[in-house]
Amino acid sequence: MFTGIIEEVGRLRTIERSGQAMVLTVGASRIMDDVRLGDSIAVNGVCLTVVRYDDDSFTVDVMPETYRKTNLHKLKPGSPVNLERAMPANGRFGGHIVQGHVDGTGVIVRRQKEENAVVFTIRPHDENLFDHIIPRGSIAIDGISLTVVRAEEGVLTVSIIPHTLSETVLAFKHEGATVNIETDVIGKYIAHLIARRDSRAESGNGRGGRTGLTLSMLAENGFI
Repeated sequence: MFTGIIEEVGRLRTIERSGQAMVLTVGASRIMDDVRLGDSIAVNGVCLTVVRYDDDSFTVDVMPETYRKTNLHKLKPGSPVNLERAMPANGRFGGHIVQGHVDGTGVIVRRQKEENAVVFTIRPHDENLFDHIIPRGSIAIDGISLTVVRAEEGVLTVSIIPHTLSETVLAFKHEGATVNIETDVIGKYIAHLIARRDSRAESGNGRGGRTGLTLSMLAENGFI
C-alpha cells in the first residue's frame, strides 16, 4: 500500500521491450537506502516489484496488462518518474490509500496558472472512471495523492501547490501529456458491493429483500 506522497523523482535509464512486456531500470537515490529484492515501488503510481538493484538504480518487470493500462509504455530513457516506496507499518499516512493499481489513463487538456497554484484539467480515456470520481474526493494522478476540484462534462480538475509541482513529474507535464489515474479504493468497493447486492435482490437471491441502501440514495445524500 502507498499514500501518494512522492518521495523522489527518478530517471528511467534503460527499457527492454519484448512485445507488450518491458523491463525498466530506474535511477534513484533517496529511496535506495533500504531497497531489497521483492520490494514494491510505485513508479508513476504503478506498483512494481524490484527484481534487481544496485547502489543507485533498481529494475522492475512490466507485464502486458500493466503495459496496456498505464502510461509506462510511453516512457523513454531519461524520462522522469514519480517514485514512492510501500508504506511502512509505522509510517505517517500523509495522503490517502493508494494501491498502485491504476484504473486507466487520461490526457491533460489544460494547464493553467491560478495565483500560487497550477490547475490541471484531465480527460480520462474511460468515462466509466467517473463512477468513482467525486468533487473533493481523493484521486491519484501518476501516483500523487490529490483532491478532485471538479468532475463534470467528461473532465476532472486538480489544483497543485508549488511544492507538489516542483517535487513531482507534473513539473514536466503539459497539455497533451498522458497521466495514470487511480480512483479512491473505498468508493470502488462501496459501488461494487451495492451493485452486487442490488443484482442479487432483483434476481430474488437476496436475503430479506432490498433495504433501500442504493447507489442513487448514497448519491442524493452526498456519499458518492
